[in-house]
Amino acid sequence: MADGQTIILTSDYRRMEAHRLIEKVPAGAVLNIRPARRTNDQNALMWALLSQISRAKPDGRCLSPEVWKCLFMNAAGFTCTFEPSLDGSGVVPLGFKSSRLNKAEFSDLIEAIHAFAAEKGIALSDEIHPARAA
Repeated sequence: MADGQTIILTSDYRRMEAHRLIEKVPAGAVLNIRPARRTNDQNALMWALLSQISRAKPDGRCLSPEVWKCLFMNAAGFTCTFEPSLDGSGVVPLGFKSSRLNKAEFSDLIEAIHAFAAEKGIALSDEIHPARAA
């Protein structure tokens, strides 16, 4: 058995494969079952939407897509901690890692972006433009 083997449970066959693997592993092996992480398409859509919000400058707020992401992560209920900056001039948010979200959590984040845009009258396109999505 290879270290760190991952099986994505996409079919009955893959489930049976996982069962067979579990029967073969030595005592003390660790099994980690977790929801699937966000997809690349979800990630690209998020950056496309954040770029549109940034360009729209709602309420005159000129913020980068990265800053908007942190604001929407907070609005969607994902928490972070704050640490004083190195020079003591303010605080820095820590913990806003959208790459750690599972598919359902990432969908909640996308919904928070859409809800905000609707409230502010910003028409969003779900079309992903790779050059602008990163």
